[in-house]
Amino acid sequence: MLPQVYVETSIISYLTGRVTRNVVVTAHQQVTRTWWNSQRHRYELFVSQLVLQEAAAGNPNMARQRLDSVRGMSVLATTQDAVRVAEELMQVKSLPAKARVDALHIGTAAVHGMEYLLTWNCKHIANARMRNLIEGVCRNSGYEPPIMCTPEELTED
Repeated sequence: MLPQVYVETSIISYLTGRVTRNVVVTAHQQVTRTWWNSQRHRYELFVSQLVLQEAAAGNPNMARQRLDSVRGMSVLATTQDAVRVAEELMQVKSLPAKARVDALHIGTAAVHGMEYLLTWNCKHIANARMRNLIEGVCRNSGYEPPIMCTPEELTED
């Protein structure tokens, strides 16, 4: 059985994004594309309905590319338990009020038993300063938290 990975929307955005002059964004795009081509086959990839909604927003042509990139992945339901974990994350201030959607990504991944949550959101999700609090909320809710990481960190070579 392959390790299970929840693919958060930022990964899809960097995978399909247009070329930019921003060197950090360009680097994230390149790392994401390299991971996608060389590593994704080592994992079972999942998205949620929330990822699909976020990927469908914006420019119709770019939205189509984002949605095409996740075609064939299993879609996790946004359950009441996931919402409850997200609300708890917000209540204990592990995430700021504006990060409600990020809390729902974490809640969904935890409730569905994902081993990893793959993201480029290092402000609210893959953030070492918030990790202990996020993991504590997940465990107190009865779920093992996913390992929240970037494609750079989820590489076997």
